[in-house]
Amino acid sequence: MDWKELYKQKLTTAEEAVKHIPSNCRVVTGHAAGEPTVVVDAMTANYMQYENVEVVHMVAMGSCGYCRPEMKGHLRHNALFVGGGTREAVNDGRADFSPTFFYEVPRLFKTELPVDVALIQVSPPDNHGYCSYGISCDFTKPAADCARLIIAQINDQMPRTFGDNFIHVSDIDYIVEVSEPLLELQPPEIGEVERAVGKYCAELIEDGSTLQLGIGAIPDAVLLSLRDKKDLGIHSEMFSDGVVELYNMGVINNSKKSIHKGKMVVTFLMGTKKLYEFVNDNPEVEMYPVDYVNDPMVVMKNKKMVSINSCLQVDLMGQICAESIGLKQFSGVGGQVDYIRGTAMSEDGISIIAMPSTASKGKLSRIVPVLDSGSAVTTSRNDVQYIVTEYGIANLKGKTLKQRAEALIKIAHPDFREDLSKEYESRFNGK
Repeated sequence: MDWKELYKQKLTTAEEAVKHIPSNCRVVTGHAAGEPTVVVDAMTANYMQYENVEVVHMVAMGSCGYCRPEMKGHLRHNALFVGGGTREAVNDGRADFSPTFFYEVPRLFKTELPVDVALIQVSPPDNHGYCSYGISCDFTKPAADCARLIIAQINDQMPRTFGDNFIHVSDIDYIVEVSEPLLELQPPEIGEVERAVGKYCAELIEDGSTLQLGIGAIPDAVLLSLRDKKDLGIHSEMFSDGVVELYNMGVINNSKKSIHKGKMVVTFLMGTKKLYEFVNDNPEVEMYPVDYVNDPMVVMKNKKMVSINSCLQVDLMGQICAESIGLKQFSGVGGQVDYIRGTAMSEDGISIIAMPSTASKGKLSRIVPVLDSGSAVTTSRNDVQYIVTEYGIANLKGKTLKQRAEALIKIAHPDFREDLSKEYESRFNGK
């Protein structure tokens, strides 16, 4: 049958489509800015029909209505990464959190967390009936690949992007047409502290490096400091608007990459309409599932691979907490460890944990004697390499515990160095 006829047969409303979600099942929704909000909201509105439906995803940017207290017994969220819209529910016990490395999520969907229903958002089909996952390939495509039921929100404002990032109309069960702007992540405010951190990071990045960048003011500040670099490349779990400017300046051209030369490789995108228009139908941007993009064994193939991530706390041994505040889950591991381990195996690769030296408007030091009780160790002291604050750079690789503490105290905020030094003396000099 012609794919256009199939398309017409599968076309329905969001309200009708979600009636086909059974009770006692697992639903995986599209990721981050690629969330199919119309379909997800229709499922939430229909919650009384369901019993014991688990809703699984990572970064949530939609309404997160399935986390409301009245969803008990009907919809329950299982977070693989906690965000602003789901944090309260997780920490109040109304939702669950499952720790996992980002690159392992597709494997979980084939093993411990089999997928019953995938709710996805894709572009309109091309002349051959293939829809692009647009800005969210990551775990969204792998979830659909193994789901028993696929409900697709087809949005004519979803960019068409290349790579291993397509689904054919024949593989979709129900189609819901929408035309609405994608969810956007506005550029963060970059202050003097972030600029200082960015400049120190830039000192570590050589011409011809391939970058992995996280989310937020620090990665954007790093990009601002790279304007005088040459021949940079991108192999990253995500990137945002800042990359577009460096690409247009010619700083990022991907010419020195070891794999996918000439291409920016990414697994999802979060930014503004400017970013989405840049990637639309752009053959220099390729999207692949996260079990490829974030696999440390793939990451390591890039010579001069640089990972730039952030954290909440680092203790004097070099242990990194990037995901919890004590026992309260704040976010998740994401791709931090995926890339830190990949860069460690890369020829001339380096990993950077970049952060302001303080939190809570200067009231708390991010460099602490010991992590807060109950805090998760995201990156082990054995994996960590560079720690950067606005006060400088600490290289912890190959250093003793005493040397690590000394280096970290030097880049701590001056207001907290005295207390950290007392801990140092007590710990290492017996005073």
